[in-house]
Amino acid sequence: MSDFQDFLNELTETNATLGFFVDFDKVITNVRKIEVKLNQLNYLLGKSELHQSIKELYEENPSVFSVLNILVAVREGGRKVNSNNNVVKISSYSDNVEKIYEYICETGLSHVFQNKEITNLVDYVFGIEVGLDTNARKNRSGKQMGNVVSNIFRENNIDFLEEVSSTKFEELSILGVDVKRFDFVITTSIKTYLIEVNYYSGGGSKLNEVARSYTDVSSKINTTSQYEFVWITDGQGWLSARNKLENAFNAIPKLYNLTSISKFIQHIKSEL
Repeated sequence: MSDFQDFLNELTETNATLGFFVDFDKVITNVRKIEVKLNQLNYLLGKSELHQSIKELYEENPSVFSVLNILVAVREGGRKVNSNNNVVKISSYSDNVEKIYEYICETGLSHVFQNKEITNLVDYVFGIEVGLDTNARKNRSGKQMGNVVSNIFRENNIDFLEEVSSTKFEELSILGVDVKRFDFVITTSIKTYLIEVNYYSGGGSKLNEVARSYTDVSSKINTTSQYEFVWITDGQGWLSARNKLENAFNAIPKLYNLTSISKFIQHIKSEL
């Protein structure tokens, strides 16, 4: 069996723990930031004369309508929509009573409000924030991988730096105009290792570009005697891009997964 086939067989199916699914601390923080305004918007719930109620609330405190977008799971105020063949920012709908009423009616919130489908907007937005947070799972997967690798370094008493820009090293001008930020940097008595870490549980065209890009970066960095590129990656998403990964495996001397990283640890210790 080839070394590369061993590498593929070692790829893990997932790195998700139970804490992976929702970042409740972030959800709670996001809700608390707008909780007062949401409680004021509760005034509209169950009102049959919705237009008049909006007017009354607007006269009391127009700023409460600045949080309308989150009620339809939109976080970006700069997002645009088509209104009568005019493209406008969604945030512009909080400018006056008529626009607010139009927004609530056209989004369908009016039916939800008047039919008393919602009884508390704070609880409602908590649920929306949980849903929106699932979009961050891909980033959490990479962050979790970084945490695992950093813990391995610490357990082996290996000093490292995190999030280091390539501009810190004059010799890396060979990388061209693009600034590279390395996840970890380890310096031994022999050389400095510039380390990228990631995890892919799902496939996609991005993986081909990642493998190509790191192969290119490695070929440039490894022309120096002082620096060497290291790539630590895992996840069975790579099975859908095995050809590109194999090219990288053959081109990058120090390419590891969570199983073979022990070889890198041994190498580092031999140079300390």
